[in-house]
Amino acid sequence: MRGVMQEAAARSWRRGLERLRPLAKNKTLRYGVPMMLLIIGGSFSLREFTQIRYDAQKLHSKIDPALEERIKKNKISLESEYEILDIFETSCAKLKSSDFGDWKNIRGPRPWEDSKSFQEQQQQVLHSKPS
Repeated sequence: MRGVMQEAAARSWRRGLERLRPLAKNKTLRYGVPMMLLIIGGSFSLREFTQIRYDAQKLHSKIDPALEERIKKNKISLESEYEILDIFETSCAKLKSSDFGDWKNIRGPRPWEDSKSFQEQQQQVLHSKPS
């Protein structure tokens, strides 16, 4: 009796495999379904990972309350901004008035060269050339 039941189970198993064989040869099921699963699964996983990134940014953007109080106390005034702007304008004016026509291109030492001996050699070359 047991042998008959095992044979029947084996036959039904073989019939089921024979029915699935044409599906295994179907290119849509073989390549298309895994591709669609990859695309849809990737979309959901990317959504989760980006949410983690935004949550981490929220945590990093929170400021310590003591530091926030110090920032509120040290507000930047309009007068201090004008002072900074004035300093910037004077330095720009100095740069505009300077003459860059008589500069010399001086080669620096290479990493494998001794910098002191190279500088001495450059000094000798500069002093020996008539300008």
